[in-house]
Amino acid sequence: MKFKQLIFLPFILLLLVSACQNHDYSPKPKAYYRIEFPKKEYITFTKPVPFSFEYPTYAAVEQDKTRDAQKAWYNLHFKQFNGFLHLTYYDVSGKGAYDEMVEDARKLAFKHTIKASAIDQKLINYPDKKVYGIYYAIEGNTASSVQFFLTDSAKHYFRGALYFNERPQYDSIAPVINFIKKDIDTLIATFKWKN
Repeated sequence: MKFKQLIFLPFILLLLVSACQNHDYSPKPKAYYRIEFPKKEYITFTKPVPFSFEYPTYAAVEQDKTRDAQKAWYNLHFKQFNGFLHLTYYDVSGKGAYDEMVEDARKLAFKHTIKASAIDQKLINYPDKKVYGIYYAIEGNTASSVQFFLTDSAKHYFRGALYFNERPQYDSIAPVINFIKKDIDTLIATFKWKN
C-alpha cells in the first residue's frame, strides 16, 4: 500500500506545482477611499458685516488671519475635506475701483488657464436683492476649482475662492468639489446685502 502511495506522490506534487503557476497576474486598478458626505444643513452667517448668507453646518467660519487680511475677510473651513472657501469683502469707493476689482476677479480666475481644461463663466443676477456677479467653474488640475464675485454695482464687492490643502488631482477630488459647489450655490442664492 505504501508503494502505491509513493508512486502517486510525485504526480500529485507535479499537479499542485503546475496549478499554482498558472495564475494570471495583472495590476489592480487604482482605487480611492469612499467619501462619507455629511447631510446638507445650513445656518445663517451672522457676523457684524454688511452682508449675510447661508453656509453648511459642517463648515467652520474662521476669521482670516493672513498679514493683509481686513476685518470682513473670512474662511469657510471644510475640515473633513481639507478645503477652504476664502471670502473677502471690499467697500466700493467709485466706478474706477469697482472696474478694477471686477477685472482682478477675472484675472485671478483665468490665471489658472495654464492647468485648466476648461473655465466656464456664469452670470449671477438677482435684481430683487441687488446681487450681481460672475461664477467661474474651473476644471482640471488647478489650485482653485470655483471662484466668484458678488456686487451691488455701487457700494459692495464680495469675492469667494475655493482651495484645497492638497496637490490638485481633479479626478480624485471631483466628488468633493461637486459636493461643495452645491454649498456655494446655496451661499450665492441666499446672499443679501444688509444695507
